[in-house]
Amino acid sequence: MVDHENDKSPAVPGLLQDVVLDSQDVEEFLTKLVTIAGHTLSAEHDEVLCGVTLLRARTKTTVASNSPDAQKMDEVQYEYNDGPCLRAARLGTVHYVCDFDAEERFPEYSRAIADHGIKSALGVPIPLEGEATAALNFYSPLVDAFKEDAIEAAQHFAEEVSASLRLAVRIAKLTESSEDMRAAMESRTTIDLAVGVIMGQNRCSQDEAMSILKTASSARNIKLRDVAASVVQSLGQGPAKTHFE
Repeated sequence: MVDHENDKSPAVPGLLQDVVLDSQDVEEFLTKLVTIAGHTLSAEHDEVLCGVTLLRARTKTTVASNSPDAQKMDEVQYEYNDGPCLRAARLGTVHYVCDFDAEERFPEYSRAIADHGIKSALGVPIPLEGEATAALNFYSPLVDAFKEDAIEAAQHFAEEVSASLRLAVRIAKLTESSEDMRAAMESRTTIDLAVGVIMGQNRCSQDEAMSILKTASSARNIKLRDVAASVVQSLGQGPAKTHFE
């Protein structure tokens, strides 16, 4: 399936760096990634479907695909919670299904995927050094579509992808941390303002004002921040704003 005379892999590292920089988030990066990967393994008369699985601690699996059909194939794998891509991601080893009609490792999943016209699939792990686990998944309607050279090309591509994906995951973590910090600071600002309002209206101490807020939150079964926001908005000045500059 892979024509080494037209091998696209030498340009992969620089291309992937550009993809990371041009992507707004991990999902966009993964979508661009599988498009490149699918193109790399496709032949003239066999357009390979490609998906990627990214398993991260305490977060749901992120799946990107190079086409709606590829996404459907990934969804079948997730429905059964097993398959070459999931095993590749979890175990860190290549898993190749030569012919789903004869596959015995995961019979229920194999029957389901074969009903969609898929005959062979390849799951290749992407090394992430413990930060997360990931794998590329390639599908083909042909039996034994991924010969030795195709598997080697897929492994090489996964190795090249590794550094870029680790960078994308780290950027995502930093972004999430930043957003969490911003949300916490905004919540704290709203509560502090509400406490100040209550202190002024009731001529009470800060502790007493906080107690009033907590009592209202408990009685109304509403989050403390939301109760505080309603107190601030009652002044007619709009929602509280936190200034980070």
